[in-house]
Amino acid sequence: MAVRFVIIGGGPAGNTAATVAASLGAHVTLVERDLIGGAAHLRDCIPSKAMVATGNELTELGRARGMGLEAHGSLDVHALRVRIASIERQLCDDLTGLLESQGVRLIRGTGRLAGPHTVVATTDAGDEEIEADAILLATGSRPRIPGWAALDGERVLDTRSAYPPPEIPEHLVVIGSGVTGVEFTHMFSALGSQVTLIVSRQQVLPYKDPEVAAVLEEEFLRRGVKLLKGARAIGVDRDGDKVVVSCDDGRRAEGSHAVFAIGFVPNSEGLGCEAAGVHVDERGFVPGNRHCQTNVPHIYSAGDLSGRLPLSSVAAMQGRKIAEHVMGLTAREHRHLDYDKAASAIFTDPEIADVGVAEAEAFAAGRKLRVTKVPFSANPKALINGDTRGFVKILSDPATGVVLGGSIVGRNAAELISVIAVAVTNNLKVTDIVDSLLVHPALAESLAEAAY
Repeated sequence: MAVRFVIIGGGPAGNTAATVAASLGAHVTLVERDLIGGAAHLRDCIPSKAMVATGNELTELGRARGMGLEAHGSLDVHALRVRIASIERQLCDDLTGLLESQGVRLIRGTGRLAGPHTVVATTDAGDEEIEADAILLATGSRPRIPGWAALDGERVLDTRSAYPPPEIPEHLVVIGSGVTGVEFTHMFSALGSQVTLIVSRQQVLPYKDPEVAAVLEEEFLRRGVKLLKGARAIGVDRDGDKVVVSCDDGRRAEGSHAVFAIGFVPNSEGLGCEAAGVHVDERGFVPGNRHCQTNVPHIYSAGDLSGRLPLSSVAAMQGRKIAEHVMGLTAREHRHLDYDKAASAIFTDPEIADVGVAEAEAFAAGRKLRVTKVPFSANPKALINGDTRGFVKILSDPATGVVLGGSIVGRNAAELISVIAVAVTNNLKVTDIVDSLLVHPALAESLAEAAY
């Protein structure tokens, strides 16, 4: 008899688990209350990156003069909104078609646990009980909003309600300088907004390499972004067409709009975890072991709900690994996830990407590292592109030469980091990168130079 696998949530973790498990012979049922593809993914990640891409094109038009061209461009906000909606619809339709083609049963409704082996799906037609041999909880997250903030969906916004925008804000106050906050700062400044960024620490991206943060801060200042460092927002008030954000040090940031970009909270309420004996921690996450199993072994948790790295790529990989584990793949065929080797990117301009060991943390722990850094200003392709900002940094073991991590700031950093990620994941040495015959001229040449 086929394994009965029930998944609650159709985001990157849920839909990947469904397709892999179905291909391995499972009888899969997926319950999704909103979008196949995930609300956080299709209404946060994809729209923001689409807007970033538009902003980058406008920036490139501005650089055209330096390349011997006369270029002019203006933003069509309606066309941008149509484009974002089209991308969301296409991705949702493609994923739905893929799942249906593999025999996955899709239920449009809200799922909850009613016992260790029972899921109840609530739809417009009523409740349906589904028995399962294995269950995956992948209900995602939503933007975190402090209790003192009163969103109005018009001028005081969370990240999910900020795009596609009906109009580009004249002056946007961004609250939060982590990954989402700096992406919003770049996105809207590139599209023509004046931006004030409230930075609670003394650098943007407080958990990233200070050299990386410095490059981004320099670019923000060049664009006219105002940085309020060492300020923590404690209040927001709307006065007609004006929004005022108050900070704990007495400073105030005034703009036409404000957006909160201060993290997320998991969607674990109403999931019925207590009915199945599944542990939920004090923050609302449903933690799992290295196989993503909760304290109830046949019930798994993935994606933002699991409290691991909040990345779509990580969620999708969790989904694949869970499906393999559910279907009993052997240790040789199935390797568990190593979250310390996950690559991540920030889609600002310049892009930022990193993987593996963090330099500051390693040195703070007394770990010996070989650190090599090459600026893109020495790269022929960067000179040809007219964009020499940033650098490549590679961290390796000084005794063995094994690549331990790296950071890249610059054009196409999100693509280039993949080379270092493969090296980190497979314990390759710097000589493996150096001895690779790479294309010339190409930005990737800086990887070999940094590894030398």
